[in-house]
Amino acid sequence: MYWQESPEEQEYELTDEVMDLSFKLIGSSIPVDHAYVLSQSLCEVLPWLEGEPEAGIHLIHVANSANGWQRPENPEDLLHLSRRARLTLRLPKHRLAEAEQLQGQTLNMSLGKLTLGETSRKKLSKLTTVFSRYIEADKNQDEDEFLTSVVARLTAMDISVRKMLSGLSHRFETPQGPLFTRSLMLADLDVKESVRLQRLGLGGGRKMGCGLFIPHKGIEAVNKTQQMK
Repeated sequence: MYWQESPEEQEYELTDEVMDLSFKLIGSSIPVDHAYVLSQSLCEVLPWLEGEPEAGIHLIHVANSANGWQRPENPEDLLHLSRRARLTLRLPKHRLAEAEQLQGQTLNMSLGKLTLGETSRKKLSKLTTVFSRYIEADKNQDEDEFLTSVVARLTAMDISVRKMLSGLSHRFETPQGPLFTRSLMLADLDVKESVRLQRLGLGGGRKMGCGLFIPHKGIEAVNKTQQMK
């Protein structure tokens, strides 16, 4: 964990230069490890997606557990989709209309099909605590080494690190070999830094859900939870 004092809040006018485009999903299930197959399916129907530097694909998530059900851990197991499940793309403004044309189309993925339903647009967030479930990482680094490397990369982006917390690690399978990631939370950014990080991301793998930040309730609650364990 990395911790410094908070900056004073600043006024900031949020633009729509990069936005999140979400699709309702019509389908029964997807593999737990669906990063690669989802990326390939979307790049087939949106040929420009792979070469668009500001574009990213959020992975599809369902509840970790509910009413005795536990989220499966085997990458080949299936996640069952609820009516609230969404597919979300982070896209520059000039690509939104093209991507919205996917509404009603069906993605053919291994072990199932997903039909893309109604869309909605959402601006990036002005919240100053952000979270990424997946940041590309060296599997040979321990947590402190990972955080040190993150500080260096963020400093190069002119983003000041004040509070930072690394969490769960994940491994995704690809034809090129396994992709190792760690989760990362940053708190007490100033608004400009938060929006810049959401827009630019951190590290590679954006088309497989990596390096994309979303707003979070705050690092303090997470820190207290960890201290109680």
